[in-house]
Amino acid sequence: MGVTVKIEGLRDLERELAKLPKSTGKAALRRVLKKAATPLAEDMRSRAPTGDTATDDLADSIAVSTKLSTRQARLHRRMFRNDRAAVEMFVGPGPLPQAVYAEFGTAPHINKGRYAGTQHPGTAPQPFVRPAWDAQRGPMLARLRADLWAEIRKTVKRAEARAAKAKR
Repeated sequence: MGVTVKIEGLRDLERELAKLPKSTGKAALRRVLKKAATPLAEDMRSRAPTGDTATDDLADSIAVSTKLSTRQARLHRRMFRNDRAAVEMFVGPGPLPQAVYAEFGTAPHINKGRYAGTQHPGTAPQPFVRPAWDAQRGPMLARLRADLWAEIRKTVKRAEARAAKAKR
């Protein structure tokens, strides 16, 4: 199931960003993305399952970052090989395998290893990422829309002021 998001005014935003050095524009975008995504991460933390040794670290691992674990980065490169986005921000649990098992559950299966041959009944899903996304998607896009223009305008003004000061 796909999610469609429509954002208007990107051409105007690109025009404003073109007035800035590339690194300055990327830094401004990162600040806005992190600020807009932080409530989503907090919502995920509040919904994350607790009370099980396997899921105890789950809420603490949820973060907003530009970095991925080595495995996540490899999978991301494979998925978005030809897509060169200017700025990316990731929200979600760290590289804990129990995050996937908690979100989607597991089917009954025969154990291997130490408990080989015994039947595991499976686990029920305890979704925390998707419900948080569903609840925060609209407000997050609204925060992005409002904060992005304000941040870009402030950054452009600062850059123009610096340029004018350097000409004196």
